[in-house]
Amino acid sequence: MKTIFKYLWIVLFLGYSTSCDQNFDDLNTNRVAATAIDEMFQINQAIISSAPSSFGILVYEVGAVQQVISPNSGVLTGANFNQDNRSSTQSNWQQYYRNVIKNTKDALTRIENNPARSNLTQMARIIQAYAFMVLTDTYGSIPYRQAGAGFSGQVFFPAYDTQEFIYTDIIKELEEASAALNASGRRETADVLFAGDVEKWRKFGYSLLLRAGMRIGKANPSLAQQTVAKAFAGGVILTNADNAAIRHDANYLNPAGNTLNATEAANFYLTEPFVNFLKNTNDPRLRSIAVRYVGATSGPTQTVERQSFDPALQIGMPMGNDNAGAVRAAADRGLASFYDFSQVDRRRMMKLTSPTFIVTASQNLLLLAEARQLGWINAGTVEGYYNAGVREHMLQMASYDANMAIATSAIDSYLAANPFNSATALRQINEQYWISSFMNGPEAFANFRRSGFPVLAPNPFPGREVLFINRLTYPNSEISVNEDNVNAAISAQGPDNLETRVWWHK
Repeated sequence: MKTIFKYLWIVLFLGYSTSCDQNFDDLNTNRVAATAIDEMFQINQAIISSAPSSFGILVYEVGAVQQVISPNSGVLTGANFNQDNRSSTQSNWQQYYRNVIKNTKDALTRIENNPARSNLTQMARIIQAYAFMVLTDTYGSIPYRQAGAGFSGQVFFPAYDTQEFIYTDIIKELEEASAALNASGRRETADVLFAGDVEKWRKFGYSLLLRAGMRIGKANPSLAQQTVAKAFAGGVILTNADNAAIRHDANYLNPAGNTLNATEAANFYLTEPFVNFLKNTNDPRLRSIAVRYVGATSGPTQTVERQSFDPALQIGMPMGNDNAGAVRAAADRGLASFYDFSQVDRRRMMKLTSPTFIVTASQNLLLLAEARQLGWINAGTVEGYYNAGVREHMLQMASYDANMAIATSAIDSYLAANPFNSATALRQINEQYWISSFMNGPEAFANFRRSGFPVLAPNPFPGREVLFINRLTYPNSEISVNEDNVNAAISAQGPDNLETRVWWHK
């Protein structure tokens, strides 16, 4: 009898276990999980992620060009002290490789041979070229040909390419992609940058080509001139209606705006050189950009009731001060505390939903003014491009907030009081480019190094590592996993510090 019960239990167990396995795969299949994604959504993610990292902008780029700076150390150590801080130098590296190039490279492997998605292919090439331009301008030699190939090519330790090679290829990519856009082809209406408007993408591509050509003007004048001529002939962005801008919303916040409206609201200030430059020329943009919380003694006292936009009351923080130095500087100027210095207005210009401008009409017009001055293009006049560039940036202020709008009469008065002078053309053009690129950290930092304008005094902080920051250092995260290739790049390019210049920086 015991034997019978023993075998009965075995039979029951086997039957139960078999029934548990029936339809197992069906039960464990998620019927609503995505099995594929339209490549347009990957490109959208790349576009949105093209807004630079907030710490890359705030800790280094806008400080390196002496526009916005913090007296605080720790995680904010950087251009405020002209010191290396690799927790922040990695910001743009991770932002662009992880979120832009990973998506563009993957999408391109799947659509580049699909004629029906030709326009999307060209859009991906253009936004990818922009990301690589930011990266190489920031660091110099970087992974380029093998970048983003971890999944598609199983390349886990990408080799580095020189900046000279990268720029030559970026120019080819932008020229080919811009020319290949087809107005009669499929319109990618889900595109978050231009809603699939092929002509606006074409102008964007040629605008980046113009920027690339001007960037290498001292390193390879012949290629630079050819590139600028091609970009101009192709047609670039010349009005604010066509600006390449990432439009942020409650789901995709402006990175720098998010930082300045949160933990770092009371930690960043407009610099004395920038505020004084605008004040000395009665520039109406100062009223739009700046706010001062008069009499503030702490972050919590920077209230709306204290805010003033009056240009006459704006006071920039002097360069080269740590926290104690900023306290002394404030006292020397009769301020209540260093919280009483002027800031970029986080409630207007740097709201959570403020746009991030990648390429603007103002920037292009000023580059064309310089190109005309150099004789690289033959149409138009230097003064005409210059005046139009200044005007478009002043009109652009309303794009941030209606309360920042500058009246046409104020623009006319400014241009009349500060006329273009052909004897100082390059200086004036690039001083205006400095203003026009305010809070576009990568571009302001790159053009300052390229042009040498405005002429700024070295950061006077006693413990500075360099007089001026020329590039950012490679992230520790990259060195730890790709050491051999990083070391090869350093051996060819120069020491991995803030002083080494990138290829085009002559």
